[in-house]
Amino acid sequence: MAAPAIRAQHLTKRYRSLLALDRLDLDVPAGEVFGFLGPNGAGKSTTIRLLLGLARPTAGRAWIFDADAADVAAAHRLLAYVPADVALWPQLTGAETLELLAATGPGVDRAYRDELVERFALDLSTPARAYSTGNRQKVALVAAFATRAPLLVLDEPTSGLDPLMELQFRRAVAVARDNGQTVFLCSHQLAEVEAVCDRVAILRAGRLVDVATVGELRRLHRTEVTAGFTGPAPELRDVAGVEIVAQDGRMLRFTMTGPPAPALSALAAADLTALTVREPSLEEIFLDYYGESAR
Repeated sequence: MAAPAIRAQHLTKRYRSLLALDRLDLDVPAGEVFGFLGPNGAGKSTTIRLLLGLARPTAGRAWIFDADAADVAAAHRLLAYVPADVALWPQLTGAETLELLAATGPGVDRAYRDELVERFALDLSTPARAYSTGNRQKVALVAAFATRAPLLVLDEPTSGLDPLMELQFRRAVAVARDNGQTVFLCSHQLAEVEAVCDRVAILRAGRLVDVATVGELRRLHRTEVTAGFTGPAPELRDVAGVEIVAQDGRMLRFTMTGPPAPALSALAAADLTALTVREPSLEEIFLDYYGESAR
């Protein structure tokens, strides 16, 4: 059986009195696009630093494929990393930076790199000191996506990009998945995570709250239904999974969890004039974990 791309076992990090990460157990299978979510202070950056060998765990261990994350040289031969705040060598041009990163990394697909430069509309003749935040981000993304590394660790990778460039980012993630690479995506942009990830993990106060596919997370949370009707109102108060029933004239609003069949059967007995079903977005699900949803 192939080793997971990322494995953490009881991974813990304490900074004096602050417990930044609390016994994290996590497996990310090879070839998966995995979202890592949580607000500031949840422990995401600490987790990435431990995976990259930039900090030592207080307890527990982590592996990048078969390499112990503490063996930085071995682990970094298997990954490419895009930090949230990209710093480049100020005197080097974009082209020189990409060549240097290619020479020191695990190999590069140069033809694909040239294609990515065009897609991201990147001027490689400019010295890095003249690059905007977005263009520095583009250099790091092009270098990462063109690498042959089996694991890409991306920390808030689109924070400096405009919407058109975000679309190119999503295309590049899809290509990486098709190539069998693993993408570990740490992001606050939940629509982006929802669009590209196979599974997501939610971290809260240093502890893992849940790991599931986007679809599974949605099914665990309330779906909003609005039904218009003539004649008697559908009777839903004792239907399994139905909550928060409210009637406004000939309009009925309710939420449901779990399988929809019981609620749909009850609605089928009424004379419906309209039916709208809205699944929660990943952002609403995420806020539910923190008790901040307005619903």
